Amino acid sequence: MLKYCIRRLLWMIPVVLGVGLLTFTLMYFVPGDPTSKLLGVDATPEERQALRDEMGLNDPYLVQLGRFFKETFIEFDLGKSYTTKQSVSQQIREKLPNTMRVCYFSVVISVLVGIPLGVLAATNQYSWKDNLSILLSLFFASMPGFWFALMLVMLLSVKWGILPTIYDGTWKSFIIPCISVGLAGAAGIARQTRSSMLEVIRQDYITTARAKGQTELKVIYQHALKNALIPVITAIGSQLAALVGSSIIAETIFSIPGIGTYMLNAVNARDYPVVQGTIIVVAIIFSMTIFIVDLLYAAVDPRLRSQY
Repeated sequence: MLKYCIRRLLWMIPVVLGVGLLTFTLMYFVPGDPTSKLLGVDATPEERQALRDEMGLNDPYLVQLGRFFKETFIEFDLGKSYTTKQSVSQQIREKLPNTMRVCYFSVVISVLVGIPLGVLAATNQYSWKDNLSILLSLFFASMPGFWFALMLVMLLSVKWGILPTIYDGTWKSFIIPCISVGLAGAAGIARQTRSSMLEVIRQDYITTARAKGQTELKVIYQHALKNALIPVITAIGSQLAALVGSSIIAETIFSIPGIGTYMLNAVNARDYPVVQGTIIVVAIIFSMTIFIVDLLYAAVDPRLRSQY
């Protein structure tokens, strides 16, 4: 198991390096000039050229690429923002916890809603409970996240006044964003749980467990659900990775200072170090998420542990 973990961690290195190469290349060839944002429209071509020389933007592609790889992956320095002149690493450290709170709390909501909904649908196939579960899943999956978030704001903040409308630094300001993002993900988890449970509950060992006189609750949640969790865990891992992108909408609506809005503002300002730094950090988070998902596979299924 230890060798497997080390091997998987080593595989993350070329993945992150590849993401860094692709990100730098796209930002190098993308149309636009960051000096036009920094100096304004009234700047002369000479002033822009001087600033580009100072920032190293006139160096050849390979020279800039080598400097980027050296600073990022050897010196572990993501550079300084063009617009704020502040350290990108420091800014990401300050903003990343807010994004992670939105993502992980949203996944918790997705799991707490999606798995019971899927189990309810599978154990009551073709009944009104199954139809209701499918209807709720379709509703959560099809509704626009920003619309649902605004509806929650109108109800919980404007009408009832129990939650803040925007980020105010307290834990309450994360409730509405996490609910709006998490319920959308619960739909996919519910559908995957239902599909997996329908395959498992027809197996012979489930019939044997019932024949031994075990309660239906124990049969469903201790025997059936545990063996149906492998594809569900995959769906949860994919959901967590996708939520990093979905959090941009929640952060924008609720003015949450996370890396989503940080990167979005940097793209608009042509702030290359910020864009490259945030994408690399997101790639590392995504790789670690997949690694944790693989470890959860082994924790759930003993047959997989014997193969490591």
